[in-house]
Amino acid sequence: MKSILKAILAAALLSVLPLALAQDVATDTKKAAKDTGHATDKAAKATGHATKVVAKDTAKGTKKAADKTGDATKDAAKDTAKGTEKAADKTGHATKVVAKSTGKGVKNVGHDVKKGTEKTVDAVK
Repeated sequence: MKSILKAILAAALLSVLPLALAQDVATDTKKAAKDTGHATDKAAKATGHATKVVAKDTAKGTKKAADKTGDATKDAAKDTAKGTEKAADKTGHATKVVAKSTGKGVKNVGHDVKKGTEKTVDAVK
């Protein structure tokens, strides 16, 4: 009977062992989940901070680029205005020269017509 009692006692102990191990696994799982949650939270905060820093840097870079573009545009506009003014001066001068030449030519033609008319009048008399 002693051996039967020992067998029952051994069976009872062995049946409790999985329950004890299961509680230990549950505790380990809960701790692991908590640690994972903490690590995830920490990583999310670090990522958020890094994103904020990058966004600020990008904004500064964009502003600098816009300023440089504005300066370049302003310089190009000044250069274009100077070039346009020079071209207008040259065009005006050329127009003046042509107008003088045309005026002289018209005066010569008028003189020639007057002479021709006088000759015609003399011939008719």
